[in-house]
Amino acid sequence: VGAESVATGAASATNGDANLYLATGIWTYVVRPFAVGAMLIGAAYTLWNMRKQLITGIGRAVTDLFKAAGQKEKLSRIQTDLPFGVIFSIVGVLVILMSVIYYFFSQDVIAAITAAIVMTVAGFFFAAVAGYLVGLIGSSNNPISGLTLSTLILAAVLLVAMGVPGRLAEAYPEMGTFMAIAAVLGVASVICCACGVAGDMLQDLKVGHILGGTPWRMEIGKLTGVFFAALVMAVPLIMLHEGYADSGGIGGTELPAPQAGLMAMLSKGIIGGEMNWPLVILGMVFSVALILIKSPSPMLIAIGMYLPLHTTFAIFVGGLIRFIIDRMVARRKYEGTTKARLENTGILLASGFIAGEALMAIILAGFNFVEGFSLPHLVADPQAWPGIIPLAIVALILIYMPLRNGKKNAESEETTA
Repeated sequence: VGAESVATGAASATNGDANLYLATGIWTYVVRPFAVGAMLIGAAYTLWNMRKQLITGIGRAVTDLFKAAGQKEKLSRIQTDLPFGVIFSIVGVLVILMSVIYYFFSQDVIAAITAAIVMTVAGFFFAAVAGYLVGLIGSSNNPISGLTLSTLILAAVLLVAMGVPGRLAEAYPEMGTFMAIAAVLGVASVICCACGVAGDMLQDLKVGHILGGTPWRMEIGKLTGVFFAALVMAVPLIMLHEGYADSGGIGGTELPAPQAGLMAMLSKGIIGGEMNWPLVILGMVFSVALILIKSPSPMLIAIGMYLPLHTTFAIFVGGLIRFIIDRMVARRKYEGTTKARLENTGILLASGFIAGEALMAIILAGFNFVEGFSLPHLVADPQAWPGIIPLAIVALILIYMPLRNGKKNAESEETTA
């Protein structure tokens, strides 16, 4: 169906538009399913490489649970957590509420209960694993994508094995498959959020423990923050999706969302049979080949194929900037604390640019979201080349600022010596 629509659109378009339409269609219906298969193997390979840490994290979760449940003696202030009775009560209420939401999506009691059980069990173990890995190694080692995909596949396969999609398709011919997919994505989204929040919480609790904070007070603070974040999070998501509706919203060309797109395509493929499995299998074989030749990161290569060119090219430019800085650092022979301070400065600058870009995307989406309002255009028919000027300025800042701080640190070390 996708190939036919692309061919029809390309045939009816002008020469320039036909080429663009055809290229976009090939990327959408050929490259992206291929990249989905590659990402699946990449996620599985990432989990396999972390198998020891994963097993250790699950073991610690079970051990800590039994230890806390059997704890009777009075603990010191810095070892006092929230009572497990309160925690289990909150978890029970949340599971019931999520079951209601899953029933709203699926209109099937068995599907809702199955989804809730998968969510609860996977959430307990995977949140413990994510928190353990982030606290032990760092935020960049949180395997959210792999854990979420594992949960999604498990939930989808269970629903298919129980015949839920078939029953829904018979009861609701137009929406049955979509309802089953929504239930599966609901489970995956909960696990994704749980793993992300667990990693963030464990980092904060670790710092609080080092500083002598009281665990139960910190836990109340974190739960309060998550509660209010959940209340307002839907607003920017709706603004982004509606504000960039012309480009497809979330998952479109402006907001590609590779992991979310991967989960959507995978759930559609398992539940609705809409996946181009030959291309997915070829992508899996390709990812295995990358692993065999010891490619640094098969998952990142797959994500690079999934993302649009303007996004991957921006990442490539960032890599060139880092390459230039590394060459200049090697030439100046910066080492030790000087090199560390230089790298930290670059990371902070890049993080600031990323956060600023994200905030501006929400602000622009807010303007687009308001009906009857549009931002004034400085130029009626803007060209691409003037944008090179601010990009060059950004590149100079990313190179100059870290090198300047590194030079200051080197001079101070020489003075101290």
